[in-house]
Amino acid sequence: MSEQPARAWRLVLEHIERDLLEGRLGPGDRLPSERDLATELGVGRSSVREAFRVLEVMGLIRTATGSGPQSGAIVIATPTGGMSALLRLQVAAQGFPLDDVVRTRLVLEDAVVAAMAGSPDRDTTRAHRLLEAMDAPGLTPAEFLALDAQLHLSLAEASGNTVIAAMMAGLRSSIESYVQSGVAAIEDWEAMAARLRAEHRALVAAIDDADVPAARRLVHTHITGYYTSAGLTRAAHPHD
Repeated sequence: MSEQPARAWRLVLEHIERDLLEGRLGPGDRLPSERDLATELGVGRSSVREAFRVLEVMGLIRTATGSGPQSGAIVIATPTGGMSALLRLQVAAQGFPLDDVVRTRLVLEDAVVAAMAGSPDRDTTRAHRLLEAMDAPGLTPAEFLALDAQLHLSLAEASGNTVIAAMMAGLRSSIESYVQSGVAAIEDWEAMAARLRAEHRALVAAIDDADVPAARRLVHTHITGYYTSAGLTRAAHPHD
């Protein structure tokens, strides 16, 4: 239960996404107030505000402060095309079998690191910033793993393959849920965090060195190693 507050805003996001995808909300419709949504979903108002911020960045709603008729959040776009597919994947991902998620991550991230290491135009600037952020003292497991997920997503985005990046983003809730749930099974979290930091640095170094075989091997070991250590999966050796 300890991770629930950190994930509460995702509950709000998924609720609104479903209403958008299924046509219960459309352009011009006003979202319920922060207070009403918080009460309906059993979360804090700060979680509702965080979900609104994400939807605003995605270009789906506009928010305004104040108390007049134009205050609150209004839908300004309907998710179509790629955005609709991304949201549908994200909603469906909640029910995907764990082993399937792990195998899919292996396929996607193998392609990501191979493309990155093989590209003369690779840019790992953001990845290095996230590596530094993960070195900060006092990070909780949830905070560390959120940065971990962002590192993997940043590599997908930097790979230049927009479809893979969208699929990684669409699977974010499912991946985060399983990764966070594995913390309880890890007896020595500090040792695990140190191991993950070292694996991340080795992976980014292989990409920087244009070593495609090493990058592919390292990302496979990294992904399967965590799930195996946390006792989450039998997919440690999927077919390559």
